[in-house]
Amino acid sequence: MFKIGLAEDDFKIAGLIKTGLEEQGYLVTIVSNGEQALQTFKEEDFHLVILDIMMPGLNGIEVCKSIRAENKDLPILMLTALGSIDDKVSGLNSGADDYLVKPFHFKELLARIEALLRRQHASPGNQKNDHLLSFDDISLNTYSKEVKRAGTLIELTAKEHTLLELFLRNPNRLLSRQYIAENAWDISFDTGTNVIDVYVNFLRNKIEKGFARKLIHTKIGMGYILK
Repeated sequence: MFKIGLAEDDFKIAGLIKTGLEEQGYLVTIVSNGEQALQTFKEEDFHLVILDIMMPGLNGIEVCKSIRAENKDLPILMLTALGSIDDKVSGLNSGADDYLVKPFHFKELLARIEALLRRQHASPGNQKNDHLLSFDDISLNTYSKEVKRAGTLIELTAKEHTLLELFLRNPNRLLSRQYIAENAWDISFDTGTNVIDVYVNFLRNKIEKGFARKLIHTKIGMGYILK
């Protein structure tokens, strides 16, 4: 599960972002001022942090510079009402990876977060074992296509491999049928077909039959989640 730190002193905005991201399977920690952000984001491990610029105490620019001085790799997204070109340049020059101006559409915020996490996941420092995916007692080697659960080899078709890899790269995240179609089939979701459900059931039968715990769970009317 990806852990996101959110520094935002507007409690309403912070609450909306937290709710929206947690519905997408992210774990969100909120802080409301610069000093708290600096302490929390340095002491705890986060996959990405979101910084407002105008906060009590230290502003987001100062927090970003301080974090970046110690951590070159942590993705940082500025989320602020300051929208001039000079503001954006200042934010990016302080070490931010991206800059989004309020008011914003949640879909755009989510897309930018996902893009930053993909970029981080694909960075040279993370590529060494990128082909080894695991969750609970199931593992997938994307090079050899070897799948094991509790040490037992499991044979999957090419499409089942692709589907399992998608789940393993998004653990504890609810995946809609449309998301699965676009990322595993590279097609738009056709509401008149049950191909997604059929293949998820194929995969379930192979990775869950004979094992005590279910891994892929259905959220009726919403999609599927690996948990």
